[in-house]
Amino acid sequence: MSKVAYVQASRIYPGNDTPAVDRLDLDIADGEFLVLVGPSGSGKSTALRMLAGLEDVDEGEIRIDGEDVSDAAPKDRDIAMVFQNYALYPHMTVGDNMGFALKLAGTPKSEITERVRKAAEMLDLVPYLDRKPKALSGGQRQRVAMGRAIVRSPRVFLMDEPLSNLDAKLRVQTRAEIANLQRQLNTTTVYVTHDQTEAMTMGHRVAVLKDGVLQQVATPRELYDTPANVFVAGFIGSPAMNILRAPVVGEGATVGGLTVPLTRDRLTGLGNAGAVDVGVRPESFELWDEPTGLQMEVRLVEELGADAYLHGTTEHSGESHPLVVRVDGRRPPVMGSTVQLKVRADEVHLFHPESGLRLT
Repeated sequence: MSKVAYVQASRIYPGNDTPAVDRLDLDIADGEFLVLVGPSGSGKSTALRMLAGLEDVDEGEIRIDGEDVSDAAPKDRDIAMVFQNYALYPHMTVGDNMGFALKLAGTPKSEITERVRKAAEMLDLVPYLDRKPKALSGGQRQRVAMGRAIVRSPRVFLMDEPLSNLDAKLRVQTRAEIANLQRQLNTTTVYVTHDQTEAMTMGHRVAVLKDGVLQQVATPRELYDTPANVFVAGFIGSPAMNILRAPVVGEGATVGGLTVPLTRDRLTGLGNAGAVDVGVRPESFELWDEPTGLQMEVRLVEELGADAYLHGTTEHSGESHPLVVRVDGRRPPVMGSTVQLKVRADEVHLFHPESGLRLT
């Protein structure tokens, strides 16, 4: 187990003035499961590869247990990486694949056998140790790749989108297995994904990146309840948070006829801005029988069993704006209807219209 730290770490590819990873400051605790998440091109995989030694650190440092490893060779960092494409040797058995790194290191054969057996028991792979990878399912191959990492007993596990090649049902099952395995091993783990649901269900903490810049790092609950800016608010949560720009009138902001009060601190934070971005998650709306000032024309109803999502538009500032609302799936409004909406006041999020930063 080990602590990991990115200290103002940057990666700038030749011929590109914009850093792929820009002055990343991030501390990962001993035994922590940290997820790096962001859209394509956000720098999350580059950050992981910098830690692995597969990408240069052009500025700053990367430390493992306080030691600067920025210039150390990958083999000298004592890390194990699980890739998206499994990277198994097709001519070797499952057992030989799992023990290959130990064999290269000159580990005694009896020790290799014992360590492979223990890892196989943890991963339910004992019946498959004598099979070749082509005889396994995608989920089994991914477990073999994880077993190969486990037998090395590294200081840090690195996982680069390991579930992206699996179907939806197997992905849900395997992410639960990985999270449970990490709890058993208590090994520091850095996990990269573009799937925010994966990030929220697996990580002790989640670091959100955009264009190489760290936007926020927090527990999944903190990210969801108190996003630091508009980007995090829109990225974390499915469906995404509704964001509407509202003019400030007196000590409140008006959204489609609905007034959101603004505290003195929030008005001060807005400065001279004449508007505020109002964020409301789909589940923070309520259907209302009386006119509320906020109406929605329902254009699509997604029925998901217990819940249903209404997709539609609301008239705001003379324009139609898209809106998504979660309702009881057993009695959803019909497509084409107009519904009245009420917002739970304590679940409204406010952001500066220019900087995008959260108003506290």
